[in-house]
Amino acid sequence: MSNDRTPVTGPFRVYIDPTPGGVTLDVSHMITALLRQLAQDAEEDPQGVLDDLRSIAELDRASRGSDSHAGHERDEQVQRLLDSIGGGKLPVYGGQVLALADRLRVLGEPKAVPAQRAAEGGAAA
Repeated sequence: MSNDRTPVTGPFRVYIDPTPGGVTLDVSHMITALLRQLAQDAEEDPQGVLDDLRSIAELDRASRGSDSHAGHERDEQVQRLLDSIGGGKLPVYGGQVLALADRLRVLGEPKAVPAQRAAEGGAAA
């Protein structure tokens, strides 16, 4: 179905790479589609899109703490804009659900660090 790095191939690809403390999930494919939609919307209504983005920026500057009125209004405007370009939910279907879970499980397994291997009688890396 897919290689180990890409357990989800569609409708948006998800790449998974190990890090020392866990994994990174690369969802650039979906973000690219959202940005293309935003660009198309801006081409159709440049002033409307710019007004939305400026309003979000102004509310962001005005927000103080996580419970501010401006912060709540900003979050609502961000959600409306996100919904208008396709939303932020990444769909995963069929066997790709299990492939994603398997890849995360494999990469999430605890790994011995070099000092632990040396203490257990192995060679340090």
